[in-house]
This record gives sequence, structure tokens and C-alpha cells, in this order.
Amino acid sequence: MNDSSTAAPAGWDLFDGKGFVDLVGPLYWRRTPEGLRAFAFTAGDKHANLIGLVHGGMLMTLADRALGVGAWDSAGRPCVTVQMDMQFLSAVKMGEFAEIAPQLVRLTRSLVFMRGDLKVGDRVAATATGVWKILDD
Repeated sequence: MNDSSTAAPAGWDLFDGKGFVDLVGPLYWRRTPEGLRAFAFTAGDKHANLIGLVHGGMLMTLADRALGVGAWDSAGRPCVTVQMDMQFLSAVKMGEFAEIAPQLVRLTRSLVFMRGDLKVGDRVAATATGVWKILDD
């Protein structure tokens, strides 16, 4: 498969990414029933590792974007990643559509705790958890 096109899949909107995300995208987004933004991408050649599967760094980038934006939405202010863990459970292959919906675990005055399952269809390919620092106004 060649690099993915910028056409958003049904039910998803193209994410207008700037900077680093623009280099690895296109990414897509949609609202979850909880009001947070899920993120996704279609795996293309530029996402491959040395054995032709999606590079773990791309999956971590997707998770950081989804959980980080979820933290920002939950706190109502910009947040930065303090810590993030990811467990890889199965490979994501070229051409597959991978998505992650963030879930708020806990919100304090200064920190946001998030989690999410990165899925291809019904299959969980990875899980991510993390902590985001709420920035002062």
C-alpha cells in the first residue's frame, strides 16, 4: 500500500495537524459519546518499521495525540505530557485503520490521568495510559 490519502473515512473528520503531526499524518478525529476526541489513521508505507508493520513510534504518536487532546479537553486548558506508558498487544499492518478513544481516569487541579485502547476494528492492538500537566493560564 502507498501512503494514505487525506480523504477522511466515513464518520471521521480530517485533523488539521501542524508541526510533527503533519509529518506523520493525515490523522482523523471524531467525538466520542463522552465528548472527547478520538483519533485515527490509515497505515501507509511511511508508517512502516523494518519488517513492514506499523512502527511502534507511530502508534505512540497517535496515543499521545488522542490522550493529550483528551486531557486538554477535560481540563479546559492546554496540557503537556508528563508520562505515558504503552503496551503493544498485536501488530498493526499496512492498510489497516487504527483508532484510539481517550478515557478520562482522574482530573485534579494540576494533573490529568488518561487511558485508551488503540484498536483495529474490534481487535485491541495496544493500550496506553498517561499523566498530563495542566498548564497555568
